Amino acid sequence: MSSLTYDLTLAGLSVGSAAALTGIGLIVTYRATGVLNFAHGAIAMVCAYVLRQCVVDWGWPLWLGATVTLLVLAPGLGVVLERFVFRPLAVLGGDPAQTLVASIGVFVLLVGGAALLWGQGAREDAPELVPDEPWGQLTVVLVLAAGVAAVVRRTRFGRELRAVVDDRQLAVLGGIDADRVAATGWAFGSFTAGLTGVLLVPYVRLDPYGLPLLVMEVVAVAVAARMRSLPVAVVVALGIGVAQSQLTRLHPSGWGEPLLQAVGTNLFVVALLIAALVLPGVGTRDALPRTATARVPTPPGAWIVAAVLFLLPLGLAGRDLHTSVQVPALAVILLSLVVVTGRGGQISLGQAAYAGLGALFTALLAAGRFPGLPRLPELAALAVAVVLVAPLGLLTGWPAIGRRGLALALATFAVGVGVSRFVFAQPYATSGLSLGRPAGFDGDRAYYVLELLLLAVALLATHALRRGRTGRALAAMRDHERGAQAAGVQVPSLKLLAFVAGAALAALGGGMLGMGLRAFDAAAYDPVRGLLWFAAVVVLGSDSALGALAAAALLVGLDAGTRGGVAAALIGVLAILVGRFPGGPYEALRTAAERLRLRRTPALTPAGARARARLRPAPPQAARSAPLPTGATATGAVATGATAGTAPGSGGRSPAPPGAPTPETSSATAPTPAAPLLTARHLHARYGGFTALDGVDLDLFPGRVTAVVGPNGAGKSTLFHCLAGTLRPARGTVRLGGRDITALPAHARTRLGVARTFQQLAVFPSLTVSENVRVGAEQGRVADPGAVERTLRLLGLDGPVRALPAAGLPTGTLRRVELARVLAGSPHALLLDEPAAGLDSAEVAALARALKALAADGTALLVVEHDLDLVAGLADVVHVMTAGRIVASGPPGNVLNALGTAAGP
Repeated sequence: MSSLTYDLTLAGLSVGSAAALTGIGLIVTYRATGVLNFAHGAIAMVCAYVLRQCVVDWGWPLWLGATVTLLVLAPGLGVVLERFVFRPLAVLGGDPAQTLVASIGVFVLLVGGAALLWGQGAREDAPELVPDEPWGQLTVVLVLAAGVAAVVRRTRFGRELRAVVDDRQLAVLGGIDADRVAATGWAFGSFTAGLTGVLLVPYVRLDPYGLPLLVMEVVAVAVAARMRSLPVAVVVALGIGVAQSQLTRLHPSGWGEPLLQAVGTNLFVVALLIAALVLPGVGTRDALPRTATARVPTPPGAWIVAAVLFLLPLGLAGRDLHTSVQVPALAVILLSLVVVTGRGGQISLGQAAYAGLGALFTALLAAGRFPGLPRLPELAALAVAVVLVAPLGLLTGWPAIGRRGLALALATFAVGVGVSRFVFAQPYATSGLSLGRPAGFDGDRAYYVLELLLLAVALLATHALRRGRTGRALAAMRDHERGAQAAGVQVPSLKLLAFVAGAALAALGGGMLGMGLRAFDAAAYDPVRGLLWFAAVVVLGSDSALGALAAAALLVGLDAGTRGGVAAALIGVLAILVGRFPGGPYEALRTAAERLRLRRTPALTPAGARARARLRPAPPQAARSAPLPTGATATGAVATGATAGTAPGSGGRSPAPPGAPTPETSSATAPTPAAPLLTARHLHARYGGFTALDGVDLDLFPGRVTAVVGPNGAGKSTLFHCLAGTLRPARGTVRLGGRDITALPAHARTRLGVARTFQQLAVFPSLTVSENVRVGAEQGRVADPGAVERTLRLLGLDGPVRALPAAGLPTGTLRRVELARVLAGSPHALLLDEPAAGLDSAEVAALARALKALAADGTALLVVEHDLDLVAGLADVVHVMTAGRIVASGPPGNVLNALGTAAGP
């Protein structure tokens, strides 16, 4: 027994050493560039193929092949990726959304390229670089980990590396060669990927799909180390490797035997699930590419062309028709990604799992093998499978509530891998399983007609999630999640809706695909294919149903008509270019067409320009100073609306009675209200060891403007977040009209009448100006149908600008759009965070008039602002904060004069 334990420990150390190498490479790349390299496994696979090509096919000595592969190809590949793929993204701002998609694109490109060059079959003759014992591998791992740790902690390069990751632009300004640091990190990360591949390949199957997925399964060790600690990654990898090896000695009996055996052979997958779903997420920034421009409208006649193309296969026969059967089914699966990614703004790398579950459940129900349910006809089985799979969308929807960015990508990928390993790959679930077609639709042509009908249903469902109140709420969540919460959108519920609807559509498409193939094929729903599908939808337009249809036809058509891998390689190239053309190919073509038109525009010579200047008088100065369309300036219309006596937040309330303060007079002359509307008592908040709030009390009264000023770090923003509901204080209470709302989230407070704006503009660029305002009214549950129009009119947005997308409008206009959205919800208390940021003096004056009108109408206002001139002319009472406390309060004249005296010489 002791000999068996020793042998299993050695075997576990070998596996753990390879996993540790993967963890080291991922951590170094992430710390040097901020990129979680999803292509790590694909690089390992390519290096393994190249070593085999050199040694087996070309007859090179093993040492020469290993030298070329590990010391030339692997680091060179990393340098090329950094230089031509990720450096342009970093220069453009390092958007984590684009780097994530580009990383997946590299993965897909390398997998497709390997399939093209070496075929899709498995190779079993890969050379063995080191003997079948762990000590050499373990020594390499420990030396690499110790060397990297020493470099990062004790050398100048290590300090430069940390500086580049923290702020690349600031590091460059400080004299650091950020490109050199990033290239070194990529070269080392690719070297470890290549070393992992050549060490693993003698013991696993070498094919374009299996090895990359196997390497990516062990990303759990890097996540467990929080993408920072190399010792933790090494210890976790070795520990899981040894534990997995020791579990093979267990031979349980009974119903749990297959499941326990699956766990014992896939312990790294279990660790990935735990690391991705339980541990705090890695990366908190947004994960999806959102363009700065509005969505490109669908070209006229595009749907007619798509319909004709999808009807053409009805005229085919034989193998061509049989291949075409896969296109509508795959299109439905890709529409699920349009719902989750394009509509909901959530990344999902596990849709292949839901598609596979739809096919599996359909087969089990049709065969009468689903527990607790009778045998069903195929079409009924498909419908029931969709109903059963839809709630399982919570597996990825629930983590999405608290995760974004890389954390959500890992969580959805982990779910896909877990379902693949523990369900699809287990004989107890899939052995002896076949899948037929519905009665009357057995032939390819008849079944294709049925698929077109189901595809039409899926398109209608997708279209419904784009229109109306739900569609606007989804677009708001996608464009600006925190802004959507502030507008009253129930973001957690909406995320769950997107993932459940996406799971239902994926299950429908997966069942259709299974019936089209007449079998349940687990390989058709491999997690690697899920990455390919995600990349295809993103690069062809994640918010476009036509893009999903085009992607389905492209993926099936290219691989059916050529050698397998062409479609993956093409999608990979497009995904790599997503950073340069974030709007997709349609946006790229439109931009190129505009540039060509501009180049063809005839231009006058200098002499001609001088002649025209003499013959044509200059336009009046007033015309030159007003370049914006009606409603696009922030001066006259706001002033006109502000004097009308009806604030948009009133929901149509009558003008102020005689004797009430007018908007043109300060509301400081109004009598002090008897009771505050919004109160904060003894608020305490801490960030680590720093005290941000230390027992703050604050009262907001109806009809009064309260301002909070103070230096940076005084606690103003923390106080603002506690009142708005985006941060829960450690101690203390927040009450609205006597009701304790301390535990309520932001969207719930919005619906009770506590609204906020943001220092950084919180508008929804893909929606028009009027749609932005309508979101505020709908989520605020304002029943008055005229509230939106009055708000637009008050803030001068009722002209042509109302129909323009918010993307690309001037800052002053966007400030008014944000304020209009907030006011359309009829708030009782309005919290404004740096409302004058980015505005010129005229726009600030117009803003002040509008805010005074709101206060005169009975709204309680809190302004956190650095512009003391605005505060002096607007506020009724000013609070000064320092070190988390309010140190002075009173009328603005007294408090601001005291501040000026204290700051003077």
